[in-house]
Parts: sequence; structure tokens; C-alpha cells
Amino acid sequence: MLERYFSFIIPRGKRVIEIGCGSGNLLNAVQPLYGLGIDFAPEVVEIARSKYPHLHFEVDDVEDLQTDETFDYIIISDLIAGLWDAQKAIHNVRRLCHQQTRVVISQYNFLWEPIIKMLEFMHLKQKLPTASWFSVKDTEGLLQLEDFQTIRVEKKILLPAYVPLLHSLFNGFLANLPAITHLGLVSLHVARPMWNEKRHSSVSIVVPARNERGNIENAIKRTPAFGTHQEFIFIEGNSSDNTYEEILRVQAAYPDKDIKVMKQTGKGKGNAVREAFEVAKGDMLMILDADLTMPPEELPKFYNALRDNKGEFINGCRLVYPMEKNAMRFLNLLGNKFFGWFFSYLLGQRLKDTLCGTKVLFKKDYEVIKANRSYFGDFDPFGDFDLLFGAAKQNLKIVEVVIRYRDREYGSTQISRFRHGLLLLQMSFFAARKIKFTEFLSLKWI
Repeated sequence: MLERYFSFIIPRGKRVIEIGCGSGNLLNAVQPLYGLGIDFAPEVVEIARSKYPHLHFEVDDVEDLQTDETFDYIIISDLIAGLWDAQKAIHNVRRLCHQQTRVVISQYNFLWEPIIKMLEFMHLKQKLPTASWFSVKDTEGLLQLEDFQTIRVEKKILLPAYVPLLHSLFNGFLANLPAITHLGLVSLHVARPMWNEKRHSSVSIVVPARNERGNIENAIKRTPAFGTHQEFIFIEGNSSDNTYEEILRVQAAYPDKDIKVMKQTGKGKGNAVREAFEVAKGDMLMILDADLTMPPEELPKFYNALRDNKGEFINGCRLVYPMEKNAMRFLNLLGNKFFGWFFSYLLGQRLKDTLCGTKVLFKKDYEVIKANRSYFGDFDPFGDFDLLFGAAKQNLKIVEVVIRYRDREYGSTQISRFRHGLLLLQMSFFAARKIKFTEFLSLKWI
């Protein structure tokens, strides 16, 4: 089951090192492009070499690490508890990291300590040397001390023995339910190294616009200067109020601005954003809804958060500050709060507002999401869930920027509360199948 979980977290075809690799089974399971396993026991390394000659195995000790290559993913499975100096080990792991490296750590849930000891006493489990029992917070603190940021923590496995029917029910379904998941035997941590350098970047600001003629010029006038260069991409979606003609007028009226104009060939905001991202030239990609209910004046906050490496996917949050009277209807507010809770549970990262239109990420990270979009498929006409699910699946750190949500000054909302709300629910449960309960649907029942 650990091989299954690690294979879900780590995309195949990456450079992967496993520290404390044992006989190499887990490293082989994640199907690396280049895989290196290290272990302090020479006899175990020889077994791994004979079993998996296409992988690389070396005798090395993480507390006195000799390896100096860098890797996309670093696996530390069931090792932390047995180390003499766990902080020194995590310190040494830093030298194996580049800026996009992810560290995946599995360990026993300390709540299981009495059960494990009882099973060992009854000779129902192999007795292991005395180990440390790190809580989730202990491990997060250890990572933080060595400049790693935890992206998410998941707990898995309620029944650590194969019992037909019960095995799939407990481990594939019950172990993923919100109130029960904290009881799982295994904690899985995904973390990333933190870097202090600030990366000043060019920016592409994508503005999907349908029946927003009165807001087009303000999108230009109210956006502050930030970044090394700003590119505005207006993509118009078959409006009935001359929005396209207004975009062309604004383009001509502001020759000092880099303004591109597109007509959408498909339907829906999600399609519009994807078409605009295809032609974007900036290092950063930003979405600004043309209704301007997310004030353009707030965009530098998103830029700074991404530039300063506070996160890798910056999401707007409208649900903290008091709103203007007509900015969001009550049922919409309740729906947004529900989806915020549900997504936090699904993705393992805290999200308060999933439906704020403003989302910012580096183009290189978007290209990775795009390349792996087939996992979820083309299921989201709005685009918000597509980007959030994709970012979470690629282990990007999601961070929210709190903004003041304003009432629109022109036009009316194009959201149907009940029709679109039902569609959002369908997409959410689709994501639950693909993210949380994929084991339940794929495990053998007998």
C-alpha cells in the first residue's frame, strides 16, 4: 500500500533518491527516470542491486551523507524514527535539493505506539529496535528548522493486514473520511525546500471578458505597475454589448501598454483562460476577472507572494474582510464556504475560497499542470477547479492572498446559483474519486 501511495504522490519519470532504500522495492515502484537508493547496510544494497539492475544503489548514511547529486523527489520512508540525529539527517538532505525538489516522508502515527508494542509483544509483528515516535507537528517542526515548508500531510491505513473485503473498506474508504483519517497508521508528509532569493519576473495578466464593456478600460487604468514587464491579454467570449469593440478601442487608446486581443474559440471561462495562457509570454500568469470585483489594485500582493516564494500557486480569498452590500449573495457565500472546507479536505492544503477568479502561478508550473491534465480530463468549464486540482496533484504549495471583494460597477453576474452550484458539486465529487478515494476504487476486494 505504501508503494501505491508513493506512486500517486510522485509522478513517474522523475529523478528520485530513496534514503534507507532497503531492498529497493519502493524506489522501483515509483518508476523513476533515474533512481538512486542509499542504505548503510552493504548486504542490503547488494540485494537491491541484484533485484533492480536498472536502478542505482550505493552504501551511504544520511547522517554522514556523501552523495551530492540533486533530485526531483527524495523518499524517506519509515526512517526518521530510527535515526540518532534526525535534524542532522534533514540538514544533509538539503544538499540533494534544487528549487523544485519535493521531500516525501512516511512514518508511523504516534497514536499507534501502544498497538504496535502490543502486537510485537504477542509476536504478531516483527520486533524492531527502540524507535522515536515523532508526531506530525514534531516532523513539521524538524522540517521548518532546516528551511523546509510542509505542503500537506495525509494519514493512511486503518487495517494493516490483508482481510478480504475489510481491507478495501477500511483502507480505501474509511481511512479517507474527515473524522477518521487522523487515526491512520501512516503519516505521509510532502515538503519543499525554501529559498530566499526574489525572482523578479515578467507578467501576463489574462482578462476573460463577456458582456463587460463598461469594465475594460478600468482594468488597464487601475492595474498598478509591477514586474519587469506587463502583458495584458483580453479574451472576449461572444458578448452582446460590444465588449470586443471596446477592447479594440482601449488597445488603441493605450499604445504604451502591451495589450493583446483575442476572440475565444470555445465556451466557458476555463476554455478562455487556457486559450490565453497558450499565447502568454510572461514568466508569471495571472487571471483578472473582467467584472473587477477583485480590485486590480490588489494584484501586486499576488505578484509579491509568488516572487518571494511564499507559495507556488497563489489564490485569492474574498471571505475574510467584510463585503460591500451586493458583492455576494447569501447562498453564494454559503456555497463558497462549503467548497473551501471541502477542498481543504480533498487537497490536504488549507483553502478558504476556491472560486475567487484571481489565481497566479509561474508559467513553467502551468506547463507541468497542462502536461498532466489528462489525469482529471476536461471536466471544468470554469477553470478554477482545473487549476487547483492540477496544482495539488503536482505538489505545488497553495497560498491564499486575502482581498476586499467589491460589488461590480457595470453589468450583472453571469453565475446561476443553482445550475452552476450543482455543476460545482458534481466536479467536487469527481475530484474526490480521483484524489481521495482512488485506492478504494482500484483496490481488489477479494
